[in-house]
Amino acid sequence: MNTTVMKTKAERAIPEQFEAALPGLPGGAVVRRAREAAMARFNALGFPHRRIEEWKYTDLRAALKEALSPPVTTSPKLVTQAMLTAALGPFASIDCTRLVFVDGHYAPALATANNAQFPGSQAGVRTAPVSEDPNDDRWASLDLSASNAISALNVAFASDGAVIEIPVSVTLDQPLMLVFLSSAGVPSTVTTRNFVEIGDHASATLIEVHAQIGSSAVHTNCGVDLSIGDRAVVDHVKVVLGAQGGVHLSNWDVKVGANALYRAAQLTPSAGLARNEIRLTLDGRDSKFDFAGVALGRNTDHIDTTMEIRHIAPGCQSRELFKTVIDDRARAVFQGKVYVAQAAQKTDGKQMAQALMLSPDAEFDSKPELEIYADDVASGHGSTCAEIDPALIFYCQSRGIPEAQARGLLIESFVGDAIDKIDNPSIRKAMSEVALGWLAAKLM
Repeated sequence: MNTTVMKTKAERAIPEQFEAALPGLPGGAVVRRAREAAMARFNALGFPHRRIEEWKYTDLRAALKEALSPPVTTSPKLVTQAMLTAALGPFASIDCTRLVFVDGHYAPALATANNAQFPGSQAGVRTAPVSEDPNDDRWASLDLSASNAISALNVAFASDGAVIEIPVSVTLDQPLMLVFLSSAGVPSTVTTRNFVEIGDHASATLIEVHAQIGSSAVHTNCGVDLSIGDRAVVDHVKVVLGAQGGVHLSNWDVKVGANALYRAAQLTPSAGLARNEIRLTLDGRDSKFDFAGVALGRNTDHIDTTMEIRHIAPGCQSRELFKTVIDDRARAVFQGKVYVAQAAQKTDGKQMAQALMLSPDAEFDSKPELEIYADDVASGHGSTCAEIDPALIFYCQSRGIPEAQARGLLIESFVGDAIDKIDNPSIRKAMSEVALGWLAAKLM
């Protein structure tokens, strides 16, 4: 017996929004076909819901009652450098090359002050906004048959993003920051997609900052396709700022070459409803992946971090450390799947998820998974969930430290284990300041 699932109001509205937006979206015939195929994929799937195993803790079908339209007009000229600096907070002081997208469109006037055009200052380094990139093959090569509904929506609606190509043996002389700023005065959905290619023996630091001006509810959907060449070294940091009450959906699709090192870190403080998804493939021999994640939730925040690490080649190593602090009625989710193919002998994979509960009404759902087909593997995972130890509070008070300050120090130490894994000192300092700002607001 076949049953038809009734589409929600939001699911019915999205195809109409797509038809209205399609003529104004960038790209030629190849991109248009990719967008139309992606929309067909979404129509077939609908929003993910709790009956889908990967989404059992984050039911978007129930959560997204309305489908917010893309911004009707873009306003990059109305955003000043002062407004951008305020929105970036501690990240504004990092010495870097900065590329800024406002409401889903590149804003050259807000780029690094001494390089107002889209930066490509080092020889051989190519950077361009997606809206001006003539290489439509990037879109044609996307595997939409394997994408989930959110990835499909990203391909269908992406209005802009960054194309970054770092050639063989080039080391970026400073970090490259991608800023995605929402400034629309009305509730809207902003969609961006980024294509990053790191050549063999190259080295780069990428910073991804999602920030907001104003208090309007904003839905963001950001995709990153990252290809890392053999023996390359890449640091990739992401932070979500000022997204209270909104929806943040993020997808990283990463392929790592042989003998390469990919270090990633994410910080998501009080982001309303957030889903950070990472799909990573270690398909070159002896490559390494090191991840540090921090989620900070209060009120009714819902922060979901879902990862799938695929070990395809032999001798690869993966490490994942995820720290969560949740208060009030907030909910945090960590799903970490490690897949080891039969050919991936001598795989070394370890994963740890830890949560600190500040309220009896908070909830932490942790689901580690191992799917192993090789027989020479060192792999393990762990998960813990606890309150602050009263004995530690008492010890601090016995040394003259007030209770509130003692709690703050213990929470800071807890998340510091993850933040300290960031190699760049200025980025590490900015991440710490954001976390401490969240904590200070909690203790006030």
